[in-house]
Amino acid sequence: MADFDRYGTARYGAGTARAEAGVIDQGLRSYMLSVYNYMAIGLAITGLVAIGAFKLAVTQDAGGALALTDLGRALYQSPLKWVVMLAPLGAVFYLSARLNSMSMSGAQIAFWVFSALMGLSLSTIFLVYTGTSVARVFFITAAAFGALSLYGYTTKRDLGPMGTFLVMGLIGLIIASLVNIFLASSMMQFVISSVGVLIFSGLTAYDTQRIKEMYFVGDDGTVMGKKAISGALSLYLDFINLFTMLLQFFGDRR
Repeated sequence: MADFDRYGTARYGAGTARAEAGVIDQGLRSYMLSVYNYMAIGLAITGLVAIGAFKLAVTQDAGGALALTDLGRALYQSPLKWVVMLAPLGAVFYLSARLNSMSMSGAQIAFWVFSALMGLSLSTIFLVYTGTSVARVFFITAAAFGALSLYGYTTKRDLGPMGTFLVMGLIGLIIASLVNIFLASSMMQFVISSVGVLIFSGLTAYDTQRIKEMYFVGDDGTVMGKKAISGALSLYLDFINLFTMLLQFFGDRR
């Protein structure tokens, strides 16, 4: 009789564990879907703002040459260009620092505003590269990002040690980029872009695993939502940086 009770309890315990695992799996899928949805909407806002700003800022003559409108001269040639360039950086620092203290609706609005500011800043790429090549590189980036993120989500390997190395590399990359603003070296820019592709490829996998591990079944809706926005912000930045680095290699200049 004792044996009967023991195995009965074991079967009950196993069933409960499977049920709890099912709840966690379902919750994790819902959480990661929210992360990717926020990221996708952010990228859509960025793209629409970038294209819209370019069309308003640039006109084309009968010969196909581009010329700036009054708005274009204000955005790209006046001191306002520094605001356009640096506003996304300020927004991402603000969002990262204040996310936990914001309301859920406030965090969402801040993320959408950041995405729009990034689109305004990125509108300049259409002055340098053809629209066809920008679209082509976007889809190349999307395919690479999808594969890397899937690896980060499914791998059993701990990517934490790699993440520390990548963050150190990112800091070095930022310093090198700032130095090259003054040097304007094409060779150094090529090296920066090459290293940047490797760093942001690795960060895509690492951040996906980190975001997955942030999931906790006991979180309420607000905490879960803010984690999803935070994760979307990380993956959004990985995507945008990977896109701009690949554009250096595969974009067709005007």
